Amino acid sequence: MSKPHLPPLDLMEPFEAAARLGSFTRAADELSVTQSAISQRVRKLEALLDTQLFTRGHRAITLTPEGRELLIGVRAALQHMTAATRALRQRDDRPRVRLAADTSMAQLWLTPRLPAALADSPPLMLDLLASDTESELLTADIALLHGAGDWPGFTAKRLFADAVFPVCTPDFLARTPLQTPEDLLSAPLIDLDYTHWNWMNWGIWLTEAGLDPTRATTLMRTNSYMAQLDAARAGLGVALAWEGQLAEDLTTRRLVRPIDHAVTTPFGYYLILRDGAEPAARQLAQSLLHADT
Repeated sequence: MSKPHLPPLDLMEPFEAAARLGSFTRAADELSVTQSAISQRVRKLEALLDTQLFTRGHRAITLTPEGRELLIGVRAALQHMTAATRALRQRDDRPRVRLAADTSMAQLWLTPRLPAALADSPPLMLDLLASDTESELLTADIALLHGAGDWPGFTAKRLFADAVFPVCTPDFLARTPLQTPEDLLSAPLIDLDYTHWNWMNWGIWLTEAGLDPTRATTLMRTNSYMAQLDAARAGLGVALAWEGQLAEDLTTRRLVRPIDHAVTTPFGYYLILRDGAEPAARQLAQSLLHADT
């Protein structure tokens, strides 16, 4: 791999100052050097790049198109360097806790409980990851994910068991009367791709309810549980929902249960804590377990 050809920093800073201030003299005053030093360094940079960066007038300088293009990159680089050095000077002694959740749990369950959980925890720096890839979730100190409760290297506490039921909007239900599970076979269904072996979709739900899923009408299919719920909230059809995640929608009647039937499974949602986790992570895990919305 070839070494990148980067101009020296002592040439870039005078260029940026002169470009920003529109004057070699004012740039020299800002950087506490002579005007000739600024001029010489800019000329050296122009020679190195084989490009004229300024048009020099009798009493003023203006950037050439090439100079304006270079200024954008230089300014961004200097800002990043300033931020990085400032972060090093202002070291944060708070413990860092990595918390992960699948996208539905992050939005529907975790976010409403975070304020109370953080208020009940000692000061910490929280790194929050939302992902539907289990291998990514398992890189965290604490994770909220769906399964059977057995993750080697973690202690698991079940938050709620699977109780999965249909949901739709009140307006949709008024247009499409649904009273029994069999009525769902003629309703437009919003389905979830079977990308996770332990997640439920309409094929599984209808089978567990004693119905033939091949008789159902699928309006749309998505790989996102949140997109499935949003489609139901828009009145497009009937989606599946996990009981532990949908309290606000059901309380406000943004979504309703058209029938009472629910399908349960051996699985559920768990809070898992890495074995040997630091005290701050253990405290936050306990706070989340007892937090309420």
